[in-house]
Amino acid sequence: MKKRAQTALVVDDHPIMRRGVVDLLSMIPDVTVVGEAATRGEALAIAQQQQPDLAIVDVSLDGMHGLDLVKQLVLFRSDIGILVYSMHDETIYAERALRAGARGYLMKQAPPEAFLDAVMRVAAGQVALSPAMADRMMTHVVGAGRGEPRSAVHHLSDRELEVLELLGNGFGTSEIAEKLNLSVKTVETYREHLKRKLVLPNATALVRFATSWVLDPASAAARVPGGAS
Repeated sequence: MKKRAQTALVVDDHPIMRRGVVDLLSMIPDVTVVGEAATRGEALAIAQQQQPDLAIVDVSLDGMHGLDLVKQLVLFRSDIGILVYSMHDETIYAERALRAGARGYLMKQAPPEAFLDAVMRVAAGQVALSPAMADRMMTHVVGAGRGEPRSAVHHLSDRELEVLELLGNGFGTSEIAEKLNLSVKTVETYREHLKRKLVLPNATALVRFATSWVLDPASAAARVPGGAS
């Protein structure tokens, strides 16, 4: 970890989880929390004012994933160290988080020691992933993706994945359009893309899959074929 003190922003829409993260960060002498946020809007306001060195960001914020927030935080400060800390399956989200600008991804099931290690790695400018995910990504890079069939979910764009999650959380097309600041027609187009890529016959099947995805991403992803890219 770097010798100089570093400031941190914690973003999680669950107050108890957010408090737990803050308490864990207090165990690292050189890290001081300068802000807590429950929404992307709050996080951006604090980031603009405080310019934190680090950010611990949950994927789910108000029913949406926080990868857009990761991208926006990097725009405020290009050298910010972001650790995405989430309940969502790392095999689906870790690579996306790194592409968005994060330096690490850790699932909330990990023990406190793993969280502290991940934060210190990110603070030192290193990449922080679970051993299993690091091996998985290395295998994929070395083998250029050969020999490891991927679910169609891996081929969804970040926005398509966001629409899928909102559908699974019970939001209709108009509500999704309002939340994502998109037109209804655009959301309908995303729904068509999802049906095609996930090889689903109709809207009812899409909503059913989206619901199962929210409840158990790994099992839902395993039930669809490779799909279209």
